[in-house]
Amino acid sequence: MEKSVIQILFIDNEVGTAASVDKLIGLDPDLKFHIILKRSGEEALEELDHNPEIHLVITEYFLPGMNGLETTKAIRSRNARIPIIFLTSNRDMNVAVEAMKIGIADYLLKEDLTSALFVQSLRSIVQGQTLRQEVSELELKKKRLEAIQEIVVGITREISEPLEKMKEIVARLCEKEPAEKGLKYIMLMKENVSRIEFKLEKLKSLDDDKTVHYIKDIKMIDLS
Repeated sequence: MEKSVIQILFIDNEVGTAASVDKLIGLDPDLKFHIILKRSGEEALEELDHNPEIHLVITEYFLPGMNGLETTKAIRSRNARIPIIFLTSNRDMNVAVEAMKIGIADYLLKEDLTSALFVQSLRSIVQGQTLRQEVSELELKKKRLEAIQEIVVGITREISEPLEKMKEIVARLCEKEPAEKGLKYIMLMKENVSRIEFKLEKLKSLDDDKTVHYIKDIKMIDLS
């Protein structure tokens, strides 16, 4: 089975650090990580603006121009949900506290890069992000299903009487023993009325969001 590819935006002006991280995370048996290296906060923000596929950000504190805290705040203003790992050789607890206040996923020292702690942190963050995404999708499906059912109830009320009238008309036409050609059209009308009733019943009993792509951006509900 092909590994999932996790796009990491790595912000550090030391190329060697990113190379060490790339080598370490490449040993993970379940996940495949792809590192995009940027040497400043400004470059990283530009990458985020043009690349929606980034799953995770790792940023050093000491950067040319914007420091890691300023970069993290700027990232948060653009993307409130993307996980950020704050990486530094600075043991200043004030920096750690400030980083935590911004809402980072983890705070690690550079010396931890060569330990299992770093890989475990990555795996934990990725798994947590995947779980949150799955929950979010389930909640979205539930809301969409509730909206569909509400609409169906309204439609059913509106067309139940006309449908009954159509069934009565078709029944009367059948009683008049029409010619063979006319009978074909009457039977076609009867089938269409039955099909409408069947689809409405399917919609009323819908217990799963079966929305599928039809043409371009058009979506339809699969009632097959």
